[in-house]
Amino acid sequence: MDGNIVIQSVNAVHGSKKFIVKAVADTFVSYNKIKEIKKKICKKIGYDQVILQLSCKACMESVINGEDFWENMLSYFKEENNSVWALLEGSKCELRNKRLVVDLDKKVAGILKEKQVDKFIADQIKMMWDEHVEIDFSDCDVEIEGINTEVVKVDFTSQDHDRAIQESIKRNEEKLRQQKYNGSNGTSNGGNGNFVRRNGGGSRRGNKLNFQEDGSLPKDSKGNEIIYGREIDMPITPMKDVDVYTGQVAIRGRVVGIEIKEIANEKAICSFHIADNTGAVTVKFFFEQKDLKAVNGAIKKNMHFTVMGKTEFDPFTHELSISAWSIVRFKPVEKEDNAPVKRVELHLHTNMSPQDAVTRPEQLIPRALKWGHKAIAITDHGVVQAYPEVYKAAKNKDIKIIYGVECYLTNQMEEMPLFKAKQFKSYHCILLVKNQVGLKNLYKLISRSHIDHFYKRPRIPKYILDAHREGILVGSACCEGELFNAFLENKSTEEIEKIASYYDYFEIQPVGNNMFLIREGILNSVKDIERINTEIVKLGDKHGKMTVATGDVHFLEENDSIYRAVMMGAQGYSDADLQPPLFFRTTEEMLNEFTYLGDRAYEVVVENTNKIADMIEEVRPVPNGFYPPVIPGSDEELREKAYTRAKELYGENLPELVKTRLDRELNSIIENGYSIMYITAQRLVAESARNGYTVGSRGSVGSSFAAYVAGITEVNSLPAHYLCLECHYSEFHENEGLDCGYDLPEKDCPNCNTPLKRQGFDIPFETFLGFDGDKVPDIDLNFSSYDQANAHKYTEVLFGADYVFRAGTISGIAEKTARGYVLKYMEERGKKPTQAVLTWLSSGFEGVKRTTGQHPGGIMVIPKDMEIYDFTPIQRPADKVESDIITTHFDYHFLHDNILKLDILGHDGPTMIRLLEDFTGVSCMNVDIADEKVLSLFNSTDALKLDKDKLKIDLKVGTFGIPEFGTNFVQNMLIDTRPTSISELVRISGLSHGTDVWVGNAKDLITSGVCTLSESICCRDDIMLFLINKGLDKKLAFIIMEAVRKGKGLTPEQEQIMREKNVPDWYIQSCKKIKYMFPKAHAVAYVILSLRVAWFKVYYPVEYYSATFTLKVDDFDATNMCHGADKASSIYLTLKNAENNLSQKEEDQKTVYELVLEMYARGIDFLPIDLYKSDATRFLPEGNAIRPPLCSLSGLGQSAGESIVRARDEGEFLSVEDLKIRSGVNKNVIEVLRQEGCLDNLPETNQLSLFDFSCM
Repeated sequence: MDGNIVIQSVNAVHGSKKFIVKAVADTFVSYNKIKEIKKKICKKIGYDQVILQLSCKACMESVINGEDFWENMLSYFKEENNSVWALLEGSKCELRNKRLVVDLDKKVAGILKEKQVDKFIADQIKMMWDEHVEIDFSDCDVEIEGINTEVVKVDFTSQDHDRAIQESIKRNEEKLRQQKYNGSNGTSNGGNGNFVRRNGGGSRRGNKLNFQEDGSLPKDSKGNEIIYGREIDMPITPMKDVDVYTGQVAIRGRVVGIEIKEIANEKAICSFHIADNTGAVTVKFFFEQKDLKAVNGAIKKNMHFTVMGKTEFDPFTHELSISAWSIVRFKPVEKEDNAPVKRVELHLHTNMSPQDAVTRPEQLIPRALKWGHKAIAITDHGVVQAYPEVYKAAKNKDIKIIYGVECYLTNQMEEMPLFKAKQFKSYHCILLVKNQVGLKNLYKLISRSHIDHFYKRPRIPKYILDAHREGILVGSACCEGELFNAFLENKSTEEIEKIASYYDYFEIQPVGNNMFLIREGILNSVKDIERINTEIVKLGDKHGKMTVATGDVHFLEENDSIYRAVMMGAQGYSDADLQPPLFFRTTEEMLNEFTYLGDRAYEVVVENTNKIADMIEEVRPVPNGFYPPVIPGSDEELREKAYTRAKELYGENLPELVKTRLDRELNSIIENGYSIMYITAQRLVAESARNGYTVGSRGSVGSSFAAYVAGITEVNSLPAHYLCLECHYSEFHENEGLDCGYDLPEKDCPNCNTPLKRQGFDIPFETFLGFDGDKVPDIDLNFSSYDQANAHKYTEVLFGADYVFRAGTISGIAEKTARGYVLKYMEERGKKPTQAVLTWLSSGFEGVKRTTGQHPGGIMVIPKDMEIYDFTPIQRPADKVESDIITTHFDYHFLHDNILKLDILGHDGPTMIRLLEDFTGVSCMNVDIADEKVLSLFNSTDALKLDKDKLKIDLKVGTFGIPEFGTNFVQNMLIDTRPTSISELVRISGLSHGTDVWVGNAKDLITSGVCTLSESICCRDDIMLFLINKGLDKKLAFIIMEAVRKGKGLTPEQEQIMREKNVPDWYIQSCKKIKYMFPKAHAVAYVILSLRVAWFKVYYPVEYYSATFTLKVDDFDATNMCHGADKASSIYLTLKNAENNLSQKEEDQKTVYELVLEMYARGIDFLPIDLYKSDATRFLPEGNAIRPPLCSLSGLGQSAGESIVRARDEGEFLSVEDLKIRSGVNKNVIEVLRQEGCLDNLPETNQLSLFDFSCM
């Protein structure tokens, strides 16, 4: 190299063995020469890395337009970022007036800009010459061999990341395959010999996936499976020390997030976030799509891997990532408890301690079992909501769960007013349940603390604890307890002994737990903490009470403290980063904490904790079995109602098919004690009918024919059949491939010539109660949102107010919220986390309890011979002391199999039907849902008779405003499938409500011709019936259906049996993709409702739009919608053009605009809003027009509208002033009415002028 390099500055990078050198060169220095220089410097001074920032004195234009510059740039990319080099290969550059034009030999300019390659090149030039140069990529107009232009010219979204790259490196694959890791000849270092290699697709070093033909993997010299590449023998670098300049590196950690995407050229990319205890990074590698299944099975969340690769700046994510060369799975060495006799932890918090602890029961219990601990206590702050998960994790395991709580104890007096009670300090106190009596008492205490004594937190006065102390051990708790506080406050010996006399045992904790007392100046040294702990042990000796050592556990591993730090830091705790060591300790670790106690350490750590555990019986958090309320004679009542209605329909001598089905269902329902659920549902439906509302069924209840004839559901689950309501003639078409009676051709009764009713949706009863009839049923019902409160109240009439409670829910910290916590925590510390770090830290406390709530329609009912405390404590939702709603303390899911849950949900469907019936006088029960024009709405707009000249919107189907079929998603499904039958609509309803059932599954199968809509899996019932028809055992078919519909996929054994029965591969693969499936009965119920509404849309359009807009009045803006199609269209187009950036409110308004424009095209107009003619809240049909309500005006709400209507009912308004005074509305409402012209004929005031008097 000619010329000199002058070093201007050298700066070490704090905390790492690397430094930055700034220098200036006389001439341009090549990339390879810079690498040489850096290598020599590192070797000479012993540093790991040097960052050389080199500027150049030579003429910029001469250098760049010479031969060396661009070749040097390509060499850099080939070495550092192979995918970018593949795009730039064959290109040339020229500098023209400070604009660097890069002539490409392929059409990839857009991709290069998206990857910010232009910015990188400009930055390099800026560093060398301190000049800003514009970079202009010039695409080649000629298609180059090997490049698929259509593939390269993609919308560069995250889904298309690297699609173009894969195409552009196609012709270089042979060269890449020749590159071997460290010049290896293809054998595995320390491996098992020869194995089949599969092309990794895109790795710079040509590394491969290592799956052998039988699916197994080779192992390294330590027995770890090598998934990708070769054995790793590099030193491990902590992730906190890894950055884009690190280069070749090896890391080791746990996968905290993973994404696998298919890309072009039959390739795929695996990107996963991996974390150790110091940080997190993203790892990426490419592979062939044929290995998707293998990779999905080999790399999963929470698995542990060692990864070797090269760090790089990912221009797509703008973050650090590691391009993997080798990936090795290992099993981490876990801590063990090797003590001959183990301790028992008696103070432990789970993730149900609100935003305070992160211990997960599903991880805690296996750890305690592995360590050989015979028992463990659960003592969350003020709540017992972890019991369900703890019970589930420990069920049938060799460990005793000690159910407890760390409550907030006060010394307030009985009958003390709340304002005085608030003045009493609350102390932490541990309550441990000894037996079933104690559990019920604890539930009473938790309930009283939440309902009667909640002030900032649930508090328990001592007098209430005394009243319910039987079966409970009372411990003194931590440094926040009353006893420890007495020592901190230097109370007298007499006072301390009086306090001590209240507790059954005393508690001491490791010194580290209480170091904040020294930081805050409350105590002077560690010796002071040890002294207090020693005094507590002596106090126990004096009073004959045991002292136990506890950990006050808040997280499982010591390193998990970071999760609690972030969670608490985001909540504003100033000492969040000074986390005490509140981890789950082994016996040895706990003994080491109390060596200052000498021989007494073993007693408090091991002996006494085991004695406490031995005093406690095995306890169940809820009683075993189902405990429904009792309605005397419910069995007989159900049987009588069902048979009476069945005979009204099918005749006195029931057809054999009907009788057999009804007998089988009733016997199963009654024998399992479920008749009470049917009768309760029947009475609720009947009560709603008396109030003038229909009720829609949800879930699988429509699978039950007994529910249909009992009047609970509108879904007839029998096979397709004809039925004569006059002479009871019936004709069943079973096993003919018909799954909907409405699709049978019209036919007259052969006996009496009456037109036959077409009935039956062919739904098996087993999807509701299981093949053994012992599955606790859910009877979910959709009540009118106008009548839901009455339905809830009616349950109290049926069972008594003291036995009816709202179903409680528990809300954890959601993923988005958790990530927000991490961002806030990092920003406050001047850091910006990568996506890997965000995922790592947020995953540690995601799901931690945040608040409680109530199910929107869930009602829990207990029998009158039991108390709610036999099952759960109770509380108010979100601990709102002003609420009069009482919910279960446990999440309702835990109680599902023990007490009756009624789902009384509010829904717009029944409300819509009521409005339509009120407006038209036509009963929805009398409309023909199989009407040809009605069905045509689902594949065309012909029946709407739209004026094309007035139509301001593109309509392909007529389902706007039809429940469940009006969204863009479902309308596109209708356009794709063009349904013509009710059976097909049921299938579409099932597909649209499932998860991973349509997109990427059935849609692809149907459009590619693999199967038809009728053959695809649309509802959960389809799976069971299809497999039974294929010859599978009925029970096994039911089990497979249940697993698939819950997203659990298929076991290898199930898949094998399905293949043996000739189940097509596409069907098996479809099952494995499904995450959730809709029950057919629910789909049928929705379709029936939709068709009824659609009938009114065809034959009573004015009434239909009036009802629809009434239900959507919150999103209706009369100012812009009621003044003609042109104005409405203008606003609609503005919303549509911005639809990717709309708020939910704007999205909902866009839907209403679509309906408004459709209405205008049908020749229907809006009448002016009138102070006397407009309703407060309802749109009113008047001839061929609609009168909007007062509250449809933006700025005039429901309450204001109702106030005006009440006032006008008392007499006409004399003036605007009179309107304002009598209705009580504010000046803003008056101004809204004025602008709409509603006040044009009203004088401003009631005052008369002097002229008026002179004329009198």
